[in-house]
Amino acid sequence: MRKQQWILFFSGTVLLVLLYFFGNTIAPNKPTPISEASNAPAILTTQQVLTNYKDKLQVYQLEKIIQLENSVVRGDVHDQQIHVYHQLASYWKDTLHNEEIGAYYSGEAAKLENSEKNLTFAAHLLLDDMMASNDASMQRWLATQAKELFDKALTINPGNDSSKIGVGVCYMFGNISDNPMQGILAVREIADKNPDNLYAQMMLGLGGIQSGQYDKAAERFLLVVKKQPDNVEAILNLAGIYERLDNKPEAVKWYKNVLNYIQIPQAKKEIEERIKSLQ
Repeated sequence: MRKQQWILFFSGTVLLVLLYFFGNTIAPNKPTPISEASNAPAILTTQQVLTNYKDKLQVYQLEKIIQLENSVVRGDVHDQQIHVYHQLASYWKDTLHNEEIGAYYSGEAAKLENSEKNLTFAAHLLLDDMMASNDASMQRWLATQAKELFDKALTINPGNDSSKIGVGVCYMFGNISDNPMQGILAVREIADKNPDNLYAQMMLGLGGIQSGQYDKAAERFLLVVKKQPDNVEAILNLAGIYERLDNKPEAVKWYKNVLNYIQIPQAKKEIEERIKSLQ
């Protein structure tokens, strides 16, 4: 495995472990590179995505899904549908362990509730799944769903910078446009206006990595670490950036730094081994 591929795999693996145990809201930097965004992936419809996952279910699981889907009857259909969507979200996520479809149904409920809080919550769930996905077509579908929710939330509160960043991230990493720069510019505008917006700084840092602008990416992550010294993802990305730049002393420095914030034995072991290989 080539050096750069190893770094990407290593950072992603450690972050996935950390995310699993600690529930970090920032996903690993595994989206399709910005430079490849013009090679648009296949467009999946929601029906295709649902059918694909349903085809993998056991008979009793599929029966439960069909039962829920058909449970809306006469009367207060609106409230019934919201309740059913929440039930479907819970069943897909908690019972079937399918985060993507669970997030999708949370979004469907949020659309009917028309609550900014619920819309942005579901949108960020979809965005996290998009960032963690390795499938370009699924990234595009997840980004499309997330953007729709962010857009709806922005009609309620046009001044929500987090939602604006969310839309920008959909463009940057979601393969939904031939011009991902429109996403970068939107996020950069917010970061320039408010340098303390660490969400914007993190996303621009990830964008810098994907576009190969490592020095600029490092600047973004350094801003984050200055404000959040225990931000594991920012620290790991700094270590990975300096390793890509063949700056072994700085890479070792940041790998050692992250050991202060990791308690998972296997993750610590992998990092310690990496440090030894660089010294």
